[in-house]
Amino acid sequence: MKISTVLTTDHLRTQATHLRSGNRIITDAPPDNHGKGEAFSPTDLMSTSLACCMMTIMGIEADRLKLPQPQIRAEVTKVMAPNPRRVVEIQVEIEISCAGATDTQRQQLEHAGRNCPVAHSLHPDLKQQISFQWV
Repeated sequence: MKISTVLTTDHLRTQATHLRSGNRIITDAPPDNHGKGEAFSPTDLMSTSLACCMMTIMGIEADRLKLPQPQIRAEVTKVMAPNPRRVVEIQVEIEISCAGATDTQRQQLEHAGRNCPVAHSLHPDLKQQISFQWV
């Protein structure tokens, strides 16, 4: 199933269009790799997708557990390596609040997040450093 189209729009810049909704994402090469750094880079999107997927799956798990939707905030850090240039580590710091969640349900939400489709799709050599802080 086709999900998007991607066009080059400027020097080292792309525009991806989600076919079903028409929503658009702009990417730009980062300054340390010949770009302007005025938008997410492709590796920024990949890294950020891990947090987005975790948060989505945690929301689905909260529904399954009949909990209110959790309030979640994530900070994402990517660690790059040279030769070949690649992401070697993604750090996701998650701050989460879910009214009425027991310790067991909190563990279930964390487990769901850690086992999201993006987490399982990334290469096993790419380190995923995930932390949860319940507030």
